Amino acid sequence: MKHQLKNNSNESAHLYSNLDLRKLLAPVIVEQLLSSLMGTVDTMMVSNVGSAAISAVSLVDSINILVIQALSALAAGGAILCSQYLGSCNEKGANDSARQVLFIMAVLSTILSAICLIFRYPLLSAIFGAVEADVMRNSQVYFLFTLLSFPFIGLYDAGASIMRAQNNSRSPMIISVISNFMNIGGNAILIFGLGMGVEGAAISTLISRIFCAVVVIWQLRSDRAPICVRNYLAIRPDWSIIKKVLLIGIPSGIENSMFQFGKLAIQSTVSTLGTVAIAAQAMTNILENLNGVAAMGIGIGLMTVVGQCLGAGRKDEAIYYIKKLSWISECVIIGSCLFVFALTKPITMLGGMEPESAKLCMQMMLFITIVKPISWVLSFIPAYGMRAAGDVKFSMIVSCCTMWLCRVSLCIYLCRVWGFGPIAVWIGMFTDWTARGIIFTLRFHSRRWLNHHVID
Repeated sequence: MKHQLKNNSNESAHLYSNLDLRKLLAPVIVEQLLSSLMGTVDTMMVSNVGSAAISAVSLVDSINILVIQALSALAAGGAILCSQYLGSCNEKGANDSARQVLFIMAVLSTILSAICLIFRYPLLSAIFGAVEADVMRNSQVYFLFTLLSFPFIGLYDAGASIMRAQNNSRSPMIISVISNFMNIGGNAILIFGLGMGVEGAAISTLISRIFCAVVVIWQLRSDRAPICVRNYLAIRPDWSIIKKVLLIGIPSGIENSMFQFGKLAIQSTVSTLGTVAIAAQAMTNILENLNGVAAMGIGIGLMTVVGQCLGAGRKDEAIYYIKKLSWISECVIIGSCLFVFALTKPITMLGGMEPESAKLCMQMMLFITIVKPISWVLSFIPAYGMRAAGDVKFSMIVSCCTMWLCRVSLCIYLCRVWGFGPIAVWIGMFTDWTARGIIFTLRFHSRRWLNHHVID
């Protein structure tokens, strides 16, 4: 690759120039930001159908995100493997890894989709049995269509991660942008034009995800890139490579899944507070995701950077880029929090939220805008870099413990014992971020995360 050739001729130069970083990170940030913005627009469209509709989408998305995050973690495991092989100039290893990542993602996502299809009714009833009848009915419809999209999400995540591992973050961005506009356009036609409500939103989402998977798989066929994957039906499992992918991906998948299980536990508590609280929490979740998504994009790009640095045997460079991108992320978080808070009131008005729900949402967003810049970056960004080094078990254990001990337990305690409203969710989350940030900072400075070996 271009920057590697430059590095070979000048060992004192950084592996990535500022221009290289901008080319890698800018599309990832734009992709994440636009996806979140479109998600906000999508929710606003659904919210106009009624509180039962937006509550149903929010509840079901808690389950969907559980699956999506698990698949995303597995895809990231494959991307780390590919980036380290590319950093060591082993394109054959990178290509073999890419083929196995696509294979395992296709198999696992299809199995997950089938399980959810079979158990969709008892699953929804077990988690959200206390909600109102209209909310449950809409939840069943929305879940049926969205679970069919899991295999396409898996294939897109795998393909996009492989592209980013070879510094091509522009193509996934373009695919995602087109897909999101397709989703919004489909919503406009199906929800408002044909009056299909929640069912229309779900069908539009399914179509856009199919589009993403088809296009990204087709683009991986290009022989102009270091990684080229063709003859998909001829791919057979290589258990030695699959083991490497799973050793990285499974701990991250467990971490993300446990995080979502925690959110489901919290959501179950919030669902007992009534439709007003559910709607306020649903919109707050979306806005909180929006104000952190740009910095999250930096973290995703950091995995490629650190992976290639370590593949090239340049540990000092990996440390340098984690520090540099953490500072950039902090600036981005501060700006994003202020910007989203300024948009909160207009968004709740355009979304047609009931006054009481809008007021609750505004109060929670004020709290988030104050506390998020204090602890969010240290609890997330360095961990991305350490995972790219293969230090995934430590991250999994810490994240699961702080999430259950701080976020979930504190939220449930404040709600059920002290009668707090949905603000308890964010008090628990801030406590979680703070504890995790302290532990990850100590881990980063210990340098123990550099002792892992991902590739031979």
